[in-house]
Amino acid sequence: MTALDLSSPVAVVGTGTMGQGIAQVALVAGHPVRLYDAVPGRARDAADAIGARLDRLVEKDRLTAADRDAARARLTPAASLAELADCALVVEAVLERLDVKQELFRELEDIVSEDCLLATNTSSLSVTAIGGALRHPGRFVGLHFFNPAPLLPLVEVVSGFATDVTSATRAYETARAWGKTPVACADTPGFIVNRIARPFYAEAFAVYESQGADPATIDAVLRECGGFRMGAFELTDLIGQDVNESVTHSVWQSFFQDVRFTPSLAQRRLVESGRLGLKSGQGWYDYRDGAERPEPHTAEKRPAPSYVVVEGDLGPAGELLAMAREAGIQVREEDEDNGTRLVLPSGGELLLADGQTSVEFRDVVYFDLALDYRRATRIALSACQDTSPQVLAEAIGFFQALGKDVSVIGDVPGMIVARTVARIVDLAHDAVAKGVATEEDIDTAMRLGVNYPLGPFEWSRRVGATRVHDLLEELSLREPSGRYAPSLALYRHAHAADSREGTP
Repeated sequence: MTALDLSSPVAVVGTGTMGQGIAQVALVAGHPVRLYDAVPGRARDAADAIGARLDRLVEKDRLTAADRDAARARLTPAASLAELADCALVVEAVLERLDVKQELFRELEDIVSEDCLLATNTSSLSVTAIGGALRHPGRFVGLHFFNPAPLLPLVEVVSGFATDVTSATRAYETARAWGKTPVACADTPGFIVNRIARPFYAEAFAVYESQGADPATIDAVLRECGGFRMGAFELTDLIGQDVNESVTHSVWQSFFQDVRFTPSLAQRRLVESGRLGLKSGQGWYDYRDGAERPEPHTAEKRPAPSYVVVEGDLGPAGELLAMAREAGIQVREEDEDNGTRLVLPSGGELLLADGQTSVEFRDVVYFDLALDYRRATRIALSACQDTSPQVLAEAIGFFQALGKDVSVIGDVPGMIVARTVARIVDLAHDAVAKGVATEEDIDTAMRLGVNYPLGPFEWSRRVGATRVHDLLEELSLREPSGRYAPSLALYRHAHAADSREGTP
């Protein structure tokens, strides 16, 4: 099954930001495009807005004047749904209400031909439920574009329970012909991106709610240590706290209030107070005129230890040894079977976050997972109130000697980046095991849809499925709500990894 022919008209119903964006994508690809909106005059206004954006593309040399003129000639506002009768594809981008969408598609089914592909751009509703209103739901599919649709490459092509393979394939190939990067997905709450991205927000909020660190510090660690483009607090302020919380709540409800997707009470209070982020002037941060952006906690300068003793294999943090030597810190290596750690001159230990807490041990300081320890500009450390000040000072000095800013947070199991990545990896393994999407499509979706530095399976291979599983298991022991219980799919991968490595 191939993509729609460029001579085939495409209709977009709903002319808000997403509807206009989708229409522009189809138009620039070469299709005749019809715009319809239930509110009189909006389709004409949307056509004018799209024309203005095409003008700007010409000004930026991204489109020729001739192509702009041809595209404008192919764009037609429609006064009624009846004018969409000859369209080969109708994409809906109307209000996120099931009854509204179902009624629209019931009307369309009486107007368009039997081979017309019907698609919804819903981000939160069930594709199966929307298509369930149709007499022939096999031709119904989800085409979830990301905002702004003309710029972001990802499109989730969602097959409902009754969607025909031919319809899904045609939608997939059409999105690809439009210059997008499609990923195939089963109809599951949140699809790929909104399902697997929930821990990025949830774990940051959980660390904050436990008073482990403030928003500015958590955001800085996610960016400068984890390699994420934005921290969770600044990103949700940009998205809108009401919008982000609504998606979280929808996924949670759709999974029958699964504890893994539980919304944040702190975010609920933010929404209730009207602090919705950038659009309201206040959210986690204050955007009003004259407001100062809070700085992340950064430790004062401490002297570097003269040496460290490494015992065991530091795994994803192994690069620290070469960096320490380059910084003039002597590294003594000892073969030990009792774990992997760096021992400081005071006798204290530096351990990579593993889901346990400092209070359980004598003078243990945890350090967070980094995307790339050499390129990271900040490292988070975690200690308890009983940790020796000398041990903590040596730990701070060690990472400062490697050129890092250091943020000391509370005694948080799994810290910030490590617990976030572990939960994302776990949800990704679970999604593949349940037939939601392939590993490749999930990695593609998370890189392109939310700009993650690595896809979940790339993280899994880098960190190790066994290490991820063990961290979650330790977290689950300390917070036994079920939220951190590793999935069966991750357990199987970890067990298979252990078997390959000969672990009994």
